[in-house]
Amino acid sequence: METFKEIRQAFRHLSDPQRARQALRFFRTGPGEYGEGDRFLGITVPQIRDTVKRCGGLHQKDIIRLLQSPYHEERLLAALVLVQRFKQGDPNQQETLYQLYMKHKKYINGWDLVDLSAPNIVGTYLLDKDKKRLYQLAVSKNLWERRMAILATLAFIKQGRFDDTLAIADILLEDRHDLIHKAVGWMLREIGKRDLAAEEAYLKDRYHRMPRTMLRYAIEKFAENRRQQYLKGTA
Repeated sequence: METFKEIRQAFRHLSDPQRARQALRFFRTGPGEYGEGDRFLGITVPQIRDTVKRCGGLHQKDIIRLLQSPYHEERLLAALVLVQRFKQGDPNQQETLYQLYMKHKKYINGWDLVDLSAPNIVGTYLLDKDKKRLYQLAVSKNLWERRMAILATLAFIKQGRFDDTLAIADILLEDRHDLIHKAVGWMLREIGKRDLAAEEAYLKDRYHRMPRTMLRYAIEKFAENRRQQYLKGTA
C-alpha cells in the first residue's frame, strides 16, 4: 500500500465495531479521562504492524495525514511507520524524522503511541546529543509529553546509561497522573534489571514519598521479602 486512500480502505475493511467499543473503555475515552474524545476503528496491534510492512512507498505527506487522523489506530500506524524508517535511515534521514516527529508530537497522544515510538525515535536520536529537549518535555503540562520524556530514556538504559532517567524520574516523582507513576516505575525497574544496586540507591531516599503505583512498578521484579520491605516501609 502506497497511498493514504489505500490504507484508509484497508483499515475500514479490518475495522471491528465491537472491538472499537471495547477500546473506548480500555483507553479511557470518557469525559475528563486521559483519552477523552479519542476514536477507534477496532483494529488490533498485530494487524497494524502487518500494515506497516506494506507501507514502504508511503509518501511523507500521507504519513502526516495519518498522524493527524482522529482515529487512534491510524495515528499508531503513522508512528510505527516513522519508527521503521528511523531504524532504516542514515543519520541525515534520522534527523529529518526526529524533527518531523517532534513537530507533530501533539498527535502522539496515547500511552501506546508514546511507548512504541518515543524510545525508538526520540531516545535513540538523542543518545549522543544534548538532552535539553527531554528536560523541557519532562516539565510540560501535557501528560503525553511528560511520558515521552521518561520513556525516551529507555534507549539510554539499554546502553547502560542511567543518569538522565534518574534525573527525569526526580522531576516526575510527585507527578499526579497514574500514567506517569507507571512509566517512571517501569523505567526504574528496567534500570534494576541491569543494575539492581543503582536502582536501590535511587529508591533509598525516595521510596517513602513515591506514589504507591510508581513504587510497585519499580520493585515488581524484586525478591518477595525485599519487595515486602519496601511496601511496608522498612527497606
